[in-house]
Amino acid sequence: MIRINSFLHRQVLSDIISRWMYGEAQPADAALITRLVHFNHVYVQRYLEGFASFVFGGLHPDGLFFRPVQIKWELKDALVADPPCRNERIDELLREYQLNPGRFYLETPFHGVLCFRRRGPGGEYVGSTRIKRVRRLAEKSARRIIDQMFDTIKRHADTLADERARQMGIPREQLVTAPADMTEEFLRAENRLLDDLKARRPIAGANEVQAINDVAGLKVMLEQSEQSRLMTLLEHRPDCEIVEEERHTGRYNATNLIVRYRPPREEILALPLGKGLLAVMQNRGLSPDETSEAFAEFVRTGEESVLLEIILSNYQDMLESEIGRCMHEDRIIAQRLYQPYRGPLARNIQCLMEYLFTFPTSQQHELGELPIKLWNRYLPDTFDEILKRLFHIPTGNYLD
Repeated sequence: MIRINSFLHRQVLSDIISRWMYGEAQPADAALITRLVHFNHVYVQRYLEGFASFVFGGLHPDGLFFRPVQIKWELKDALVADPPCRNERIDELLREYQLNPGRFYLETPFHGVLCFRRRGPGGEYVGSTRIKRVRRLAEKSARRIIDQMFDTIKRHADTLADERARQMGIPREQLVTAPADMTEEFLRAENRLLDDLKARRPIAGANEVQAINDVAGLKVMLEQSEQSRLMTLLEHRPDCEIVEEERHTGRYNATNLIVRYRPPREEILALPLGKGLLAVMQNRGLSPDETSEAFAEFVRTGEESVLLEIILSNYQDMLESEIGRCMHEDRIIAQRLYQPYRGPLARNIQCLMEYLFTFPTSQQHELGELPIKLWNRYLPDTFDEILKRLFHIPTGNYLD
């Protein structure tokens, strides 16, 4: 099932997701999910800040400053403000951005920090950090589960086709299936999976780990001739190691690194908790002292290491990924549009994951029966009403 490797207590979260898919919510899940989401957010934010200071400080020892941002236009504006190099393609991208800024998804929420190298009165953008937003985390978790369920349904459908071929006394590869029969077999296989979920029977393949390694991430901008410096920097640090390296070429060009990192727990715990977290937890029954104690226990009993992502690219490729041919927002939309399985089960999984990750930020403190059962059918309007109720937003004729 889902394993979010940038978080602590990831098996606990994975177990809750698995239970909720079978409709098995427990009253204690309300407090447990709240701590898992809020405490992990604080922990990720703190270790990412320290790791970013190490990476960018090592690459640019002449001085840095950081700026927190909430909207994507701040990152895109910083990227185009002072280009470190120019060519015909870069000039074309900059012109288009200046002429038609509204075409570049400027209002996209972006919870991150921009890093600048000090230079003259201003600074030169050299990279950024970001923490995946709750909605994106829910969406990615749902997509992984949906793909897994789709594979299970296809295996069931293949079994039905094998049985038909056996009854006809022919090899499977000689079986000719009309489109209507193929659809019927797929729907029968889908219904079997829904029955298994409702009856709480084990799902074949459901125990396979679906890892999410990029909740915490850095973007590092270095020209090609300088990129080996990052590898050298990471290789000489004893508390981190590169566990995966993937080079992308084509429309999207970058090197994606997955790094295992052991955050300095006691340094992180030495910092006082922010007023926002204390207020949220106090609203859920924990005093500031109790919250501090609970957070310390959460960190000390969690995993020693986490995984985070580093995206390494040069200026032109980073420009392409923000305002060019492989714009990040366009890739997100493409993922949503071209998901191979889009049936009722897929929509239910998406809503269930959004409900799970949104609940801790809502005004609802107690968890009763889950409002989404994967084996039932709902209109999209139902999902809207479910999320509104979490925040006590009127769902009927509130003028009555």
